[in-house]
Amino acid sequence: MVRWRFVCVLAVALGLSVPSLPLRAAPVPSASSSVQPEARKRVMVMLRLGADHYESGSGYGSGYGGAMSEAGRLRFARQIAQEHRLTVIEAWPMPRIGVDCVIMEIGDGRSPQEVASELTGVPGVAWSQPLNEFRMQGTSDTPIGSYNDRLYRAQPVANRWHLADLHRVATGRGVTIAVVDSRIDTTHPDLTGQIAATPNFAPIRDQEGERHGTRVAGIIAARVNNVQGIAGIAPGARVLGVRACWEKPRGGATVCDSLSLAKALTYTLDSHADIVNLSLSGPRDRLLEALISLAISRGTTVVAAVDEMQPEASFPAFVAGVIPVADERLSARANAVYIAPGRDIPTTEPEGKWNLVNGSSFAAAHVSGLVAILRQLSGNHGKASAAALLGSRGPVDACAAVERLSRVDVGACQDNN
Repeated sequence: MVRWRFVCVLAVALGLSVPSLPLRAAPVPSASSSVQPEARKRVMVMLRLGADHYESGSGYGSGYGGAMSEAGRLRFARQIAQEHRLTVIEAWPMPRIGVDCVIMEIGDGRSPQEVASELTGVPGVAWSQPLNEFRMQGTSDTPIGSYNDRLYRAQPVANRWHLADLHRVATGRGVTIAVVDSRIDTTHPDLTGQIAATPNFAPIRDQEGERHGTRVAGIIAARVNNVQGIAGIAPGARVLGVRACWEKPRGGATVCDSLSLAKALTYTLDSHADIVNLSLSGPRDRLLEALISLAISRGTTVVAAVDEMQPEASFPAFVAGVIPVADERLSARANAVYIAPGRDIPTTEPEGKWNLVNGSSFAAAHVSGLVAILRQLSGNHGKASAAALLGSRGPVDACAAVERLSRVDVGACQDNN
């Protein structure tokens, strides 16, 4: 009954008639021409690069230099592939961590783990690993369809974080957030003008906005006081919509793989992003861990969603220095992670719509937005760790975090926390 009343309030806010409101969104089919990569039968082979590769500003492609030419490295990769019954699919140089990443396909019944173990001992190979798949940590429920944004009062942060009061102090201005996710619908009325760049590193080239990325971006950066939709946590931040993930056909899950995420993380390093939002989880991945650790060492805040099915083994949430975030379902074990709003969250949906969503994906988005506010208040110095800015793990107290950094009295913010 409480749930139905909540839906009714949202419907009235949007001028909809309650009887016509469906309980679930119909699946949105993907383009039939999209070809999904098969992550389960591929391995990543990291070839060591010579010392010449460790140059500031090294580029990518044929001109990035080094003791061995690009053609020579490709011949070497093909030789390894031939000797181990594999096929070279793609290569991507990553000079920042001293490797040339080569994707090889397995054409027989061997497992990626078995082949990776075999290749790791080959001279010239730094390591090999499976091409892992990662899944976004969020689900959607009922579609819906101080600030004058029509759904603002339905946002948990309206009362719990007193978001409008926090925005009198800071909005994330001067802070860059990289949302590594699926494609964001930049034409959405709540996101128009809010996304600074939309590079694509996913192997699927669809041009339309996708659900998960659009939902995460809305929570972080939706426009405020535009008489519709919601209010973003950090509407003043500069947001990079870095596409590394894609929707599977016929309304399937949103997924990424090791290579697409590695390319995206490299882009965030080159773009000097202050915050990287990773609303995803998957198996431990050495390449991604190296890139994430490098970003953290340079002062970037990395926020990741906790897999609530296996919270203690979530990757990359529990990489050292990463901010692990879950929604209220893990509140009983809150000492291990940060808890943020992630239940019945109204947010943006492709094609100019809004939706109710649940999951730690969206809790992580709340924290990324809050960290942008805190970094703005602290002068955006990477030396001030996000963990120190947020306070102890457990339910996030946004008002207390802001008060620690601001001379402005936001004491009223403590109500209803």
